[in-house]
Amino acid sequence: MSIPLVYHASYSKLALPSHHRFPTTKYQLLKQYLLDQRIAQPEHFYSADKIKSDSIKQIHQSQYVDNFIQNNLDHKVMRRIGFPWSEALLNRTLHAVGGTTLCAELAIQHGIALHLSGGYHHAHYDYGSGFCIFNDLMIAANTMLLTGKATKVLIIDCDVHQGDGTATLSTNVENIVSCSFHCLKNFPSRKSHSDHDIEFDKGTDDEHFLQTLQQVVPYLISIHQPDFILYDAGVDIHTDDDLGYLNISTAGIFARDKFIFDQAKLADIPIAAVIGGGYSRDEAELTKRHSQLFIAANSIW
Repeated sequence: MSIPLVYHASYSKLALPSHHRFPTTKYQLLKQYLLDQRIAQPEHFYSADKIKSDSIKQIHQSQYVDNFIQNNLDHKVMRRIGFPWSEALLNRTLHAVGGTTLCAELAIQHGIALHLSGGYHHAHYDYGSGFCIFNDLMIAANTMLLTGKATKVLIIDCDVHQGDGTATLSTNVENIVSCSFHCLKNFPSRKSHSDHDIEFDKGTDDEHFLQTLQQVVPYLISIHQPDFILYDAGVDIHTDDDLGYLNISTAGIFARDKFIFDQAKLADIPIAAVIGGGYSRDEAELTKRHSQLFIAANSIW
């Protein structure tokens, strides 16, 4: 089967200072790599539309949403997000959040779909943080529930950083279950409470990480009985990531992604995956790390 892939050119059209830590080029490079390596074909790609503000406001404070869109946020609020405001940032944000919702819809139709962006899990109700403005995971999950396309959503977050925004936003949303696998001694310094938090010490290796994953994910599926899974496949767990402190290899990332896809398919649960975090000055290596998600999906579907 051809796995639907979601992308928009705006993802990599954000001009940032040369010293900035956010690798804005990685989205375009990843798409090109997938095509060059024949991991994907051009016809597999769907273009992400901008998310409507009404959908964002189902999850986020209306004033915060309007102030960001109109460039009226206080400079301290923007500094916490980590980006300077620009039309390019606004355009990119709305397309990327819309892309995750589209990815969710495609996954429910096809069984699986993958988004070449997404995972903005540090965005809270009325503020953004850590390069995250609006929480695409929560918006997509909530939209699937509101439209009747899902009745219970399990969010599996394997980014190295805790999905603190997802944790706080899902607290009062019925039928969204949040699970975060993350490094304990890493951003954010003050953790929120997900429905399930699985914390790893610095230097955790492939064996321990995968053993834990293999114990927890089937358990979560068994006890919660979700009919849709959203998966944040951050690669900042990699041993050479600039912002991660775990010791996971590229092969370990592939094994992680393949296991989660295996579990979803075994349980016949549609799954939508976003690429999440990954930070490295070595663009070629970062691209290979993110590509494991797509290779793993192709190995199963």
